[in-house]
Amino acid sequence: MKKLLSVIVTTVLLTSLCIPWGSQTEASPEGTEVARDQELNAIAKQTYRYFEDFTDKSTGLPFDAVRVEGEVDTKEYTSPTNIGMYYMSTIAADELGIISEEEAVAKIEKSLQTLKTLEKWNGLYYNWYFTEDGSLMKDWGQFISTVDNGWLSAGLVAVGQAYPELNDQTSKLVEEMDYTQLYDPEVGQMWGGYDVAKGEMTAHHYGTFYTEPRVASYVAIGKGDAPKTHWWKMERTPPAEYDWQSQTPEGHTETYDGVEVFEGHYTYNGEKYVPSWGGSMFEGLMPSLVLKEKELGKNALGLNNKRHVELQIEYAKEQGYDVWGMSPAATPDGYSEFAATPLGVMGYEKDHVVTPHATFLGLEYATDEAMKNIHKLKDMDAYSKYGFLDSVNAETGEVTQAYLALDQGMIMVSIANFLKDGVVRDYFHSDEIGKKPEELLIKEEFSIK
Repeated sequence: MKKLLSVIVTTVLLTSLCIPWGSQTEASPEGTEVARDQELNAIAKQTYRYFEDFTDKSTGLPFDAVRVEGEVDTKEYTSPTNIGMYYMSTIAADELGIISEEEAVAKIEKSLQTLKTLEKWNGLYYNWYFTEDGSLMKDWGQFISTVDNGWLSAGLVAVGQAYPELNDQTSKLVEEMDYTQLYDPEVGQMWGGYDVAKGEMTAHHYGTFYTEPRVASYVAIGKGDAPKTHWWKMERTPPAEYDWQSQTPEGHTETYDGVEVFEGHYTYNGEKYVPSWGGSMFEGLMPSLVLKEKELGKNALGLNNKRHVELQIEYAKEQGYDVWGMSPAATPDGYSEFAATPLGVMGYEKDHVVTPHATFLGLEYATDEAMKNIHKLKDMDAYSKYGFLDSVNAETGEVTQAYLALDQGMIMVSIANFLKDGVVRDYFHSDEIGKKPEELLIKEEFSIK
């Protein structure tokens, strides 16, 4: 009992005083790790308050965003990605002891009941719904997004494995989500989405491999809605002869499952990497919240994730910034795309704003640097009632007084995966949809060693 009391007192003191885990010069490595983990758990507790306070009590749908500059302004609409991230965040909160399993099941169950009633197209969900009653936001169009449905599917799969009593419901919803409608067999890639009002697919496919839509591709393959050859039809880099890309790639051609793949890479400061489209952190690393890229893709996606984190850190230092982590985020007057520009095929031009969710996505790959960045962001007054505010201007220090469900979700799941040995990934891969395509992660080797 005395030992338990001592641990509780230490935890309270560390949390209330915000003592940085790395500042205890006399602490043992083991003690330092304990303090670090306690701090991360405390951050997760603050972060999950967003979902507790800004999820509709009757529908169980999370608000897209909340701005807290002056009077609180709640954005009471949501997307399939927000819902999927809410589910995974609730699993994370349960695993971290923030809420009980019974509370987690009740929260998700309420949301699932609403999900069953939402207007859909071939089992796939529209991009925007009002949280108050789940009605479709028709003024914002009638678009079916491939990437957003992928994240909802991933969240449902994880829930079904975390809580077996909900598996029948989640499995039925995922089975009804028909990705064959979004797959183009002639090209071997997924369309960006479908405009139901116009009756048209988007003009573009998701052709760049190292971007966040690969979760939808993985799910579609796991379900059997797309063949495994689809995985190899996406481009690691565009072919070298495409002169519109930001640099000419080098590499070689490999054959996987009968498909020739150009294993291309870019180079930045002597380091090789496979680029994302824009060079932002969540394009590259958000999929690793559910896909076992670190564990299974040691010579491909896992290695590339590590490389992107390291290069994001290096790029920020070169720009003279005290903090790092560029990724699309809220700004004082809206939302914009930010990136470590050289890391993209067509890199986003803006690079002066960092967002905390990018740091947490890098937590498993550069732990010490991530913790230092977390403390710097706290010192810049970017930490408040609901955890980290959404972005900081690295040039002026201005903090955007907003929280986004998507970004809060990425922080929650990143912490749970770090503290609980990839727990959300484990749940996702426990389902046949997660298991079936694992060989695709294992067999590939990028040309970046």
